[in-house]
Amino acid sequence: MTRVVVQRGLYFDELEEGVVYAHRPGRTVTEADNVLFTTMTMNTQALHLDAAWSSTQPFGQRLMNSMFTLSVMVGQSVTQLTQGTIVAQLGLTDVAFPHPLYHGDTLYTETEVTGKRLSSSRPGQGLVTMQHIGRNQDGKEVALATRTCLMWTKEAHASQTDVSKH
Repeated sequence: MTRVVVQRGLYFDELEEGVVYAHRPGRTVTEADNVLFTTMTMNTQALHLDAAWSSTQPFGQRLMNSMFTLSVMVGQSVTQLTQGTIVAQLGLTDVAFPHPLYHGDTLYTETEVTGKRLSSSRPGQGLVTMQHIGRNQDGKEVALATRTCLMWTKEAHASQTDVSKH
């Protein structure tokens, strides 16, 4: 009989407060990423699209769209933490971009679980608070966000659905 291992995130019970989860590999961001994301989201900010104009601004070049940076940072955590184990993302707070991300930079993300508690209204589920920190290849913080998720407990999710089919 062949053993099958299905990749998944961690359940509420498996997440530990104070633990930092390093998400690898990093993601090198490109001009194409920036132009596509910026135009898809109808964000016509010249800081993302106009190289000539951006060269006259304080950073001297185009910046990666901060919403792209936030999306990739959260996305980098999915396979390790929430793939198939999340019920819902409840919110993002304290979002900050302390240093720009540029074309050609590599984004590395780490997530620290800063709090967790079982839900009082949703049996078999718990609330988890995470602090995402994105750094470039030089270790400079480029994005921060606090994220709150509703997560399954392992036992409740197993009884809810046949997890081997996901």
